[in-house]
Amino acid sequence: MLTVDLPQGALQYRSAGPDRSDAPPVVFVHAFLTDGSIWSAVADRLADQGVRSYAPDWPLGAHRTPLRADADQSPRGVAGQILAFLEALDLRDVTLVGNDTGGALIQFLLTVDASRIGRVVLTNCDAFDTFPPFPFNVIFQLLKGERLMKVNLLPMRWQAFRHSPLGFGLLANRLDAAQTRSWIEPSLTNAGVRRDAVRFLKAVDPKELLDVSARLKDFDGPVKVVWGGADRAFKPALGRRLQGAFRHATFVEVPGARTFVHLDAPDALVEQIVDWSRVA
Repeated sequence: MLTVDLPQGALQYRSAGPDRSDAPPVVFVHAFLTDGSIWSAVADRLADQGVRSYAPDWPLGAHRTPLRADADQSPRGVAGQILAFLEALDLRDVTLVGNDTGGALIQFLLTVDASRIGRVVLTNCDAFDTFPPFPFNVIFQLLKGERLMKVNLLPMRWQAFRHSPLGFGLLANRLDAAQTRSWIEPSLTNAGVRRDAVRFLKAVDPKELLDVSARLKDFDGPVKVVWGGADRAFKPALGRRLQGAFRHATFVEVPGARTFVHLDAPDALVEQIVDWSRVA
């Protein structure tokens, strides 16, 4: 794990692939209560094809180092942290890849400052006023308090609960028990991490994302919407609607995959990323 100091605090990240590459760099943005490790299968496959990628642990409840107390943890603020990361590493012409909550954060970023973004790949994610979808809009209400979050995450210590529909069970066909446990551990054990996560949840406002959606056509770069067709939370109709919000977007459905396409079908996602990452 590497660390970069941002104005908002220290951010840990993983990198894979050659130090020098002709392909544009890829930066991943993950879901709430997961971390950058969720992209490992995709990052390794991209590395095999000579693509450099970066998978930060964004401050969404599974990060290990709390942010500064005054860091802006609204969705727009976290989008600003993504921009700060790109600036700190001087990454340009970036292929930005987002999933779930991370897809919403990318949409916010595109309306803040897209100057370092060359192209975007969005997998199953929040869009319009679906932020988050059922049943996670109900579940997240149970986490909107630091003590409340700790108490309500306690059952997630058991794999059976973690991998049930009340945990991560709706999001992927297969889950690794050690990995999902590592995602919830920071919020269970670190008060500063819980503070960051709760502040984010309290700032989530579907009306703000709906407003952002109306301005996505201002992004002139190519966009690919890669959608798991078996998702019961983010259904394909939402992905097709999101495609229509952009000026230059295509839609690719991945049969059998759920929300975490990068876990269920990493080869299919890599194919789409490499295709777009080589667009001049």
